[in-house]
Amino acid sequence: MRYWLIKSEPDVFSIDHLRKAKREPWSGVRNYQARNSMRDDMSPGDLALFYHSSTNPPGVAGIAKVAGEPYPDPTQFDPKSEYHDPTSPKDNPRWILVDFEFVAKFDAEIPLQQMKEDPALDGMVVLQKGTRLSITPVEAKHFKHVCKLARWKP
Repeated sequence: MRYWLIKSEPDVFSIDHLRKAKREPWSGVRNYQARNSMRDDMSPGDLALFYHSSTNPPGVAGIAKVAGEPYPDPTQFDPKSEYHDPTSPKDNPRWILVDFEFVAKFDAEIPLQQMKEDPALDGMVVLQKGTRLSITPVEAKHFKHVCKLARWKP
């Protein structure tokens, strides 16, 4: 099993949205590195820290789980979608996604600043300067420590 951190702006799609939907395609990712993680590295059952970005304060709000195999992101083919990519061929789609399902919402978010100040999280990708990817890998020790901070047992 691998662990991940997935970012979303809570006013666009929050942990509460995922809880209500139960399962949701992680569509609209238009970064090759994040796409490659979904396409090549994620497996059903992998767990992800659900991170609220572009909010004050940003932080980890809960847990999601990879809920299926990767498949083409349908938004790339939809001319009405803000994520439409007219250069992506249908027979060899450029953009791939996975579905995530809701696992848990933390009683309180773990703020980014608290994570930055915690020596047990040294080296966590999301805490490294300049990291802006919407999907990043998380080491097992970091995943477990964030869960411990949230008083949630995997």
